[in-house]
Amino acid sequence: MAKYYNLKLIGTSHIAKESLTKVKKEIINSRPDIIAIELDNARFRSLQTKKKSIVPALKRFGIKGFILNLLGAYIEKLLSKETGITPGSEMKQAIILAEKLKIKIALIDQPIEQTIKRLLSRITRKEKYQFFKDLFQTVFVKKKQIRFDLNKVPTEATLKELMEETKTKYPNVYKALVTERDIYMGKALYKLMSTFPDKKILAIVGAGHENGIMGELKSMKK
Repeated sequence: MAKYYNLKLIGTSHIAKESLTKVKKEIINSRPDIIAIELDNARFRSLQTKKKSIVPALKRFGIKGFILNLLGAYIEKLLSKETGITPGSEMKQAIILAEKLKIKIALIDQPIEQTIKRLLSRITRKEKYQFFKDLFQTVFVKKKQIRFDLNKVPTEATLKELMEETKTKYPNVYKALVTERDIYMGKALYKLMSTFPDKKILAIVGAGHENGIMGELKSMKK
């Protein structure tokens, strides 16, 4: 967990049991005034809807974007079978607790349509080939080949190694899915911190975004 002025930033793994424990414990113990979550309006609504429909997604993303989003969700769901945790459960838990404790919720992520659009415009043929190669290997991966315990948030060293590997193999994908969203979320949090300087803000984001967001905040706070 990182602390900066009136902000606490928790880095989670969206399929780890440890994330559920950390999020619940921090919300109950610190009772923040605002909980900022790595979601946009569309994903916020989707997370709360049990009945899913492909029609709205097709309209938002187009066929290519829909297929890409579907493949990403499939990989996450495949890995979540190892933990028994539905992807995004820690975000859903934070929303439920916020409503129960009457804590304000702030959605800080870039609209998913914008992210997908930028990703599709930048991804190269080489990255597409590597993606499907990695997808094939993931489908047939053995549990012993996974480099860390999926029930826990990766350590800083492991996370750094994974992020550097992703950046090397998928530079344009990394820019669209990580770098640009770090900047977007950093700006959103900076606005929250500046607007409510006397309020305790707890931000819950994927662990891979934590360092980038903190770097963005510190550059704006100079």
